[in-house]
Amino acid sequence: MSDIKIEGFKASETLAALAQVFGTYSEEEKKAQIKKVNGIFELRVKNAEGKEGVWTIDLKKTGTVYKGEPQQKANVTILLSDDTFAQLAEGKLDGQKAFMTGKLKTKGNMMFATKLDGILKVVKTKAKL
Repeated sequence: MSDIKIEGFKASETLAALAQVFGTYSEEEKKAQIKKVNGIFELRVKNAEGKEGVWTIDLKKTGTVYKGEPQQKANVTILLSDDTFAQLAEGKLDGQKAFMTGKLKTKGNMMFATKLDGILKVVKTKAKL
């Protein structure tokens, strides 16, 4: 899953771990996650140098994480810094608080964005980040 990682992005480590967790799911587990979330996240992350990385979490059809823009229209696009993403993934920052303080911006279905917290918790518990 190293094709997910981008040099200079902490977020890519977390997303690679998430892809790994999804890869260990049985078909039933994957279907359950897809049924529960039923949507696509597009993550646009800016690192300290100002470079942007784009990843997609597809929990609508495939149950996968990949680098690049979504192949289908995303339910929500989330724009945030690499540090903010790292804090969200580690559970040090709440997604709603990040949104309210302007550290996280959304395009599309804002309420759908709240499901990202639950997905990141999966990584924390299964991958032991």
